[in-house]
Amino acid sequence: MTLEDLRERLSALDTQLLTLVAERQRLSREVAEAKRSTGRGTRDYQRERDVLMRARSTAQSLELSPDLAESVMRLLIRGSLTTQERLRVAAGGQGSGRSALVIGGAGKMGRWFVEFLASQGYQVCGADPAGRIEGVSWVADWRETALEHDLIVVATPLQIANRVLAELAARKPRGIVFDIGSLKSPLRTGIKAMQDAGLRITSIHPMFGPDTELLSGRHVIFVDAGSKEAIDAARGLFASTMAEQVVMTLDEHDRLIAYVLGLSHALNIAFFTALANSGEAAPRLAQLSSTTYDAQVDVATRVAGESPDLYFEIQSLNDYGRESLTALRSAVDRLWQAVSGNDAADFAAMMRQGREYLAGRVREG
Repeated sequence: MTLEDLRERLSALDTQLLTLVAERQRLSREVAEAKRSTGRGTRDYQRERDVLMRARSTAQSLELSPDLAESVMRLLIRGSLTTQERLRVAAGGQGSGRSALVIGGAGKMGRWFVEFLASQGYQVCGADPAGRIEGVSWVADWRETALEHDLIVVATPLQIANRVLAELAARKPRGIVFDIGSLKSPLRTGIKAMQDAGLRITSIHPMFGPDTELLSGRHVIFVDAGSKEAIDAARGLFASTMAEQVVMTLDEHDRLIAYVLGLSHALNIAFFTALANSGEAAPRLAQLSSTTYDAQVDVATRVAGESPDLYFEIQSLNDYGRESLTALRSAVDRLWQAVSGNDAADFAAMMRQGREYLAGRVREG
């Protein structure tokens, strides 16, 4: 067979594979309906394990790499779970006959919430001077609305969100209000104004980005602002998803976020800044790259592509932000002292301490 003949056969096989994937997705929708009718959860870890182990066994009999087979099946399982989760959210009908206003709805996370709420049956209105949001009603300025919505989501940048909450407190909307800010320190006065006005306010932090489709393994943090009704309603929005829900206080949230976001961002910013200032060309380093280096570069590349304004807010506006930066500086100083002082024992102690700490994280998880 000629090269072109072989390529045509590959193309035909690709079409067959995608046809089978589409059929698998259709079956996934039927599985979702069956699970919903019997009250079973979306995710079955034992079933997933059985599918993966069978794939590895089958691959061996076909003289195919078991790792390749498992990787393919994990992608297919993820696709099936995404389909099932979306159907479950839609079937829940949390917003049927209810309305929602998303202030800042044209932003990335604002759009995510517009689509998320619309999928639950909410009649959604987006309010954003940046432009119209396709598929929903829209106003440029939320102040032009009567605020008769059942739910109001504040999805603006942090410092704007604080002003919006304060203005909402003066307007006294009848619905439940929550923001989605990645920090809560800058929102203290706005949240306090809502509380003082006796309004139903909570605050959430979705620990995922706007490209997220499947919430399995993701966390949504709910900050208790004193209204049980508000926090219960906000949690109810995610009840039909597979997201892990965590409830905490504002101060606890920001203290922990200083490490989860602040420290991890700072580490990657320091990493790519050190590389950029090293005088070594990135393509040259790539020729010598290792597994660890490549993994770190991948994460650092994503961080470098994010909004500098948002990442600066995360570092500078957190009341607890200096704590994690001080810890990072101390760790680097200790590493410097161990290496420059030829202190192999302390270097080993650092490695051992890290190994024990990370092992504890795995056990708790």
